[in-house]
Amino acid sequence: MVLSDRTIKLEVAKGRIVIAPLDSDDIQPSSVDLHLGADFQVFRNSRYPYINPATEQPGLTESVTTSVEEPFVLHPGEFVLGTTVERIGLPSDIVGRLEGKSSLGRLGLLIHSTAGYVDPGWDGNLTLELSNVANLPILLVPGMAIGQISFSLMTTPVDRPYGHVELGSKYLGQTVATPSKMHLNWPKER
Repeated sequence: MVLSDRTIKLEVAKGRIVIAPLDSDDIQPSSVDLHLGADFQVFRNSRYPYINPATEQPGLTESVTTSVEEPFVLHPGEFVLGTTVERIGLPSDIVGRLEGKSSLGRLGLLIHSTAGYVDPGWDGNLTLELSNVANLPILLVPGMAIGQISFSLMTTPVDRPYGHVELGSKYLGQTVATPSKMHLNWPKER
């Protein structure tokens, strides 16, 4: 079941759900608004001829830090990684679901391609997969409401929460926009 605003407040008060920082005005009927951080990872398309998920490609992305005075301009067709201001922490029986803001979606901004689930046991800032599908640039200002997270109670606590030693969780504790570590999942040659 999806948690209501009342239940979200109770779980936050108990410390089972961590959202830091949290402004009570950001709690919506069934979600919590999240805000855009100042850190981005921009793809350097002149570094490699293609992206190879099986190999680490140093320098594939470049870190860019923005400010309210100098926001990030996301051009049409561009894809970059961003981050949330908020750190999210979940217990082993609650899963989060990240979604964009409807008003920004109506402008052509997508905040995730595939990474919408926030696994039980997660702790860290969320990396956003930002795409502009509009035909005009979109201004991304640090601190702006960028998305929302809803929470669902699972039927039981999971046996292996995110971060469990057997899972090889690669992004636990991240605090900035973090490039892909897919190469760590790739089978090694024998």
